[in-house]
Amino acid sequence: MSTYTQILYQIVFSTKRHEKTLYEKDREKLFQYIWGIMKNRKCHLYRINGVEDHIHILTSLHPTIALSDLIKDTKLACSKMIKENNIFPLFQGWQDGYGAFTYSIDAKENLIEYIKNQKAHHKKESFIEEYKRFLKENKIDFDEKYLL
Repeated sequence: MSTYTQILYQIVFSTKRHEKTLYEKDREKLFQYIWGIMKNRKCHLYRINGVEDHIHILTSLHPTIALSDLIKDTKLACSKMIKENNIFPLFQGWQDGYGAFTYSIDAKENLIEYIKNQKAHHKKESFIEEYKRFLKENKIDFDEKYLL
């Protein structure tokens, strides 16, 4: 029997201490680099976007890829690329941890639009407010001291 999966992941992770170091002029380079990572790992990237202090990735994983490995490898590779190319001079790394939320395929178009509109969205809601909302919507217990 073949392996079939259909799980959308919205992955969210932040810069260290939520510092606003991902300047808009070079973000597209970062997003293209992450797209390449996803492609090399046979994951389908539906959308990526972010603002100065965090990014959102909407993807489905290849069945042979572990989510935690993908995120760890992505963070490490991006950190190295950022430093080698000096594209975000004040970037100090990524916050420990991440959020990964699963959705049905029916939610794909709404998620793509949500991720596309991050800049406008974050004029109304901070990253921490958004992240808490995701945790609550997904009924995930959390301790606020670990969000800072």
